[in-house]
This record gives sequence, structure tokens and C-alpha cells, in this order.
Amino acid sequence: MKVARIAVLGVAVVAGFLAWRLASSIGTGDDAPVVVEKNVETEQVLVAKKDIAPGAKLSAADMSWEAWPRESISDAFVVRGSDPEAIDDLSGAVARTSFFSGEPIRNTKLVKAGSGGFLSAMLPPGMRAVATQISAQSGAGGFILPNDHVDVVLTRAQENARAGRDSFLSETVLQNVRVLAIDQTVEEKDGRMDVVGDVATLELRPDQVEVLVLAEQLGDVSLSLRSIMDGAPEDQALPPGGRRGSVSVVKFGIPSKANTN
Repeated sequence: MKVARIAVLGVAVVAGFLAWRLASSIGTGDDAPVVVEKNVETEQVLVAKKDIAPGAKLSAADMSWEAWPRESISDAFVVRGSDPEAIDDLSGAVARTSFFSGEPIRNTKLVKAGSGGFLSAMLPPGMRAVATQISAQSGAGGFILPNDHVDVVLTRAQENARAGRDSFLSETVLQNVRVLAIDQTVEEKDGRMDVVGDVATLELRPDQVEVLVLAEQLGDVSLSLRSIMDGAPEDQALPPGGRRGSVSVVKFGIPSKANTN
């Protein structure tokens, strides 16, 4: 009996040893996944350190160098290896469009200081920038800001033969046009400082320019601020009188029709 027990114990020990060896060898074979580290080549790319709004002037604090995968670098990016002084060179430039924090700086989205008119660079092809006089009352109380969309409202006097005196008529002559700039000044009123815009610069088509200039000659022009939820511009110009079609414009003494559709 003792011999049998010793034999069984010996078999158990050998089986346990074999089981341990088998368990320890799992995962060390040729089929185990192999982790390979790949070195990614990078370049220093100039990026925005914070969100930059259209029309903002860039400073050195707005830009920084950041490592960027070389294979993902576009030709439009500013690379430190080829332009190490880019931060100093671009300080003072004006953003044509917005930049988000971490977005690479591109020269095509900037107007460099001393390179010419900034406003002409902001205008889409075929559009015109036209200034019109406004006040706090005619400019939505000073709450109209660049990139807002407005309607242009004309208020003019018309003769009322029945009443024997003039009456006034208001009508919308331009719809959903973009404000490019507001010439703002600070005035003191009732012990507080108010920001009031004296001149609004609007983005218009050539035919809309003629409508606006004619409206200013006919009466008083006011701007009506539109909701940001109105969506894309409706691309409409209404002639003074409220009817679509054309408006008579006299150039150098020669009358012509300006299409406002």
C-alpha cells in the first residue's frame, strides 16, 4: 500500500510539474502578437494658440510652434524649418477668416500688415463695400456688429393731397445684407459710456449699391438687425416702392434701369 501511495504521489507531482510548464509556455509561441514601435517624423508647424475671429490682428502671443506629422503637412502650412521667423513676420497681420485653437496658420487666410487694403481682401469676388450713415436709433441701438445681417429700410415723405400735408412711408429696399464694419465711437450719455456707430459698411452687389444710394437721396435709411437663425442670405434687393423689378438711375444725365431681382 505504501508503495502504491508513493507511486500515485509521484505521478501527481510529475503531472503538476508538466501542467505548470504548459501554462507558463502559453503566449510565448510564434503566434503571440508583436508590438512594433514606429518612429513618426514630425515638423514644427505654426498654429493658433487660441480662437481668432475674422478681422482680428495677430500678435506673437496668438501663435506657437507645434509638432506635426510630416506626411500630413500641407504646402499652405507655415513650417519652422523654411520660415523660422514667421511669428515675428506675421505679427500685425489681420485674419480674413476665423482660426480655431490648434489650427495651422495659413498665409492665404491672412492679410499682412502693409500689403494693401484689408477690406478689399475681405470682399468676395463681385461684391462691393458701401458705407451708409447711421445713428443709435437707425442702427438697432448700437447692437449691430460686423458679420451681422440686416435689412435696409427707407423712410420717406410722400405728398398726401387728401390730408393737405405730407405723410411718411417706410419700406424695405434691401434684405439680408452682411455688415462688414461699424465705425464705433464712445459717447457719454446720462452718466454712462455708450458705444455708438456712426457709419456702417455693407457688402452689396453692384445693383444693390445703386438701390442704396438712391434710397439715401429719397429719405432716411435705417438698418434692421436680422436673427442669426435666418440662414443664408436671400439675395434680394427691393427697389424703393417695394416692388421687385428695376429702379431708375441717372448716370451723367442719362437715365437707365438697374435690375434688382
